[in-house]
Amino acid sequence: MAVHPHNLKYIPKPYEPIDHPGQRIQVDVKFVPWACLTNSRVIGKQFFLYTAIGEYSRWRYVETFEEHSTYSSAMFVNHLAKAFPCRIECIQTDNEPKFTNRFTTHRDKPTLFQMHLECHGIHHKLIWLFTSKYNGKIERSHRKDNERFYATHRFYSFEDFAKQLKRYNYRNYI
Repeated sequence: MAVHPHNLKYIPKPYEPIDHPGQRIQVDVKFVPWACLTNSRVIGKQFFLYTAIGEYSRWRYVETFEEHSTYSSAMFVNHLAKAFPCRIECIQTDNEPKFTNRFTTHRDKPTLFQMHLECHGIHHKLIWLFTSKYNGKIERSHRKDNERFYATHRFYSFEDFAKQLKRYNYRNYI
């Protein structure tokens, strides 16, 4: 007669407490839905919304880009470091190639994003694969933006998108 091991209950790992602003910032990128792009000049193009949210203060910073690359990510870090009211200690991202080479053929070579983090003295923390719940504040922000902003707005150019987003953020987050 075979002895079956006792079923062990899953015990979740306690969440690391955050006790001051700048201790950890969640960063992610949102693709602007194609349904929002209405002008023939922008149909087929893609716009991207980079978002950063402080885990302690819930301070939110967004910036728009026309490309999705490690260069855009690096520029976002530079602008975020200047805009954030405190020193940033850690930035938490997913494992996409715009943030890390962890799952590419150049795994030992840092991305431009990571080099800019190092220049600012910011630690880079990667979340586990397929666990967007660890970037929950960003995911919720993107969901609310979908409901409140993208569902009701149309954009005729990149400049129009950036202008409408600035107005929306001023009304809803300040």
